[in-house]
Amino acid sequence: MITPLISKKTLCSRSSLWLSYPMNIASFIDHTVLKPEATLKDIEQLCTEARQHHFFSVCINPYWITSAKPLLTDSDVKICTVVGFPFGATLPQAKAHETIAAIAAGADEIDMVINIGAALEGHWHFIEHEVHDVVTQAQGRVVKVILETCLLSPEQITSACQACVRGGASFVKTSTGFNISGATIDAVKIMRATVGEKIGVKASGGIRNIADAQAMIAAGASRLGTSAGVAIATGGNGSSSY
Repeated sequence: MITPLISKKTLCSRSSLWLSYPMNIASFIDHTVLKPEATLKDIEQLCTEARQHHFFSVCINPYWITSAKPLLTDSDVKICTVVGFPFGATLPQAKAHETIAAIAAGADEIDMVINIGAALEGHWHFIEHEVHDVVTQAQGRVVKVILETCLLSPEQITSACQACVRGGASFVKTSTGFNISGATIDAVKIMRATVGEKIGVKASGGIRNIADAQAMIAAGASRLGTSAGVAIATGGNGSSSY
């Protein structure tokens, strides 16, 4: 098995946030299956691959948390799940309750979608408060906030990141993978420049090979969401749209 590594030059050009990560690129990856037609067989394969390659986490829909939990026992792979996914248009109270239920089921990390319509209207206080509600219910667990950057202008990406930081988010994240496009270098750079060095940036959507992964990390990503984790970890090229 080929194990692509992040170059020392790339790591050393970063702050201590990146220097704290192992050099194996697999440790950046949230190995992802979020398609609605996923079955138990898909989840079993995902967890097997995550254990084999030592990905940071599996990212799955909430229904599958209890199935994934025993498959990852005695491993270092975390379970990440989604809230308000994929549209972000549910009420804040619903996102908070989803978070409570996901944690009760065994989730280690939460990826929530902001209310994109509210963001386009410039309702940043609303975004801040819905993020804060989820962060509160996450009880200290990592919360990554999906902005759907393909729908936002650079100025709106900046404002959304600022609202997420005020709301207590652990990460800002580019994309659901269910809209017109995924992560871009420009969006990741804006996000990193806005949140600084202590908040994570997750690039997701369209990351299919080691070159894509390295480019996102060089732009400022500290986590990668992709269903092509195995291809990336073995030097191949994934074909999935996510």
